[in-house]
Amino acid sequence: MSFLPAILTIVHVLVCIFLVLVVLLQQGKSSDWAGAFGGGGSQTVFGARGSATVLSKATIIAAIVFLLTSISLSILVSRPGGSSVIREGAAGQPQPAPPAPAGQQIPITITPAAPAAPAAPAAPPAQQPVQATPQPAAPAPGQ
Repeated sequence: MSFLPAILTIVHVLVCIFLVLVVLLQQGKSSDWAGAFGGGGSQTVFGARGSATVLSKATIIAAIVFLLTSISLSILVSRPGGSSVIREGAAGQPQPAPPAPAGQQIPITITPAAPAAPAAPAAPPAQQPVQATPQPAAPAPGQ
């Protein structure tokens, strides 16, 4: 029975394409001049169509087949042992580690970073002009 979902999927896609085409081929409800300006003068109280056309009958049949194939496919895939792209893709991924129980401590190791070396001056300092206001002292490295 593994071929049944494949055949049903092909039928479902074909019905979808047919349903889209049939709906697009139908004439709109107010496709005359009165409907273009928002009026419904050419229509009677219950609509302009008296009986259903061939396209509307085909739309109803295609919609029923579409619903049946949709329900059938969802039932076939949801059964235990059914094949699914999502289930097959999830099986190849590693599972995350379970969380630690409450109250249990997890050991953490912290490695200190190496102290930064002071930067060497690029050129010998030139004579600096004497300033009238003293500048605050720079903090010691590492503080």
